Amino acid sequence: MKKIVEQVEGEGIIKFLGERITIFCANYIYTGTLTDVNDDCVLLSDAAIVYETGPFTDKVWKDAQKLPGPWYVALAAIESYGALK
Repeated sequence: MKKIVEQVEGEGIIKFLGERITIFCANYIYTGTLTDVNDDCVLLSDAAIVYETGPFTDKVWKDAQKLPGPWYVALAAIESYGALK
């Protein structure tokens, strides 16, 4: 039996607009404030690339390097995302 996922307005990555999120991609982990989403990419402000997470229960990453400005991540590269609290 084929199951179809229903699209819900305001769900998905859009619901995190204005929040600090973490994006897991195949090779890297990015974190920052989600400021824009379009059909191809997302824009993070105050962005960093995470080289070592440490325990996910910690409030700060063990090794996160600040990126030089706003950072774009291709939607096609994103495996998962969320707000780690």
